[in-house]
Amino acid sequence: MGANDIAFPHLGIYLSNVPKSFSIFGFEIALYGLIIGIGVILGVLMAVHIAKLEKMNPDIIWDFAIYAVIFSVIGARLYYVIFSWEQYKDNLLSIFNTRQGGLAIYGGVIAAFTTLFVYSRVKKLSPYQIGDCGVYGLVLGQVIGRWGNFFNREAFGGFTDSLFAMRLPVEAVRAKDIAQSHIDAMAQMAAEGSVNFIQVHPTFLYESAWNFCLLLAMLFYHKYKKYHGQMCLVYLGGYGIGRFFIEGLRTDQLFIPHTQIAVSQLLGMVMFVFAVLLNLYIRIRMAKNADKEERTHD
Repeated sequence: MGANDIAFPHLGIYLSNVPKSFSIFGFEIALYGLIIGIGVILGVLMAVHIAKLEKMNPDIIWDFAIYAVIFSVIGARLYYVIFSWEQYKDNLLSIFNTRQGGLAIYGGVIAAFTTLFVYSRVKKLSPYQIGDCGVYGLVLGQVIGRWGNFFNREAFGGFTDSLFAMRLPVEAVRAKDIAQSHIDAMAQMAAEGSVNFIQVHPTFLYESAWNFCLLLAMLFYHKYKKYHGQMCLVYLGGYGIGRFFIEGLRTDQLFIPHTQIAVSQLLGMVMFVFAVLLNLYIRIRMAKNADKEERTHD
């Protein structure tokens, strides 16, 4: 394989000279950042579309999106830096270099929801109604944004020989992302000839596909929504459980300091349990209130 090649051999897909960036008038543009930017724009447009269906003023979404995008990017970077501190502590200026990746979606999600509640309080609006529109844009942005990891040759898993196995040249990936399972597989394949690639789980693809299915489920379920905030819980639960399993495959996990607990895996399960229990509590309370109101009328 060439240094810039990417292959999915069992699917018969062989891509040559896949770039990480391109140049316009001498200015280098990273595909990672470009794809995330496209995801953000289309995500905001999706949220605006849902706001119109909700009979909500779409200008509220446009206004909120300005703050949400800025603080989400900051939150995503802070999350990554905090849990990868050893990588940055000796070169603090590298914290500001995101061209090679280093944005953790959970940090962005936490920052987005924090911004939502602060914005809604200041503007005296319902955070739950705004959130129910915003999560559609958030999940669409994740569907698209994960492909930035494809071009950066990152966010992949251990060795696999499954249908979706992806091959990456060793020199194109970060050494710390190469797992023992990759090394063992390369040693076995070396008997057949020279091996300069690792064969991995394309976990970025798994997550993009999972989020796409989640988006479809949310669009289908929208007409059955019973209360403001319900779609936020559907997103939190759906994304959380998917990320819990996918994160377990990745070789670039971020761990809680001094433990072997993957922070994103833990957060995924917490989000799922929180969403399920809170939705159950709200539905039970609504049923009790409806029953009480019915008996009052009787």
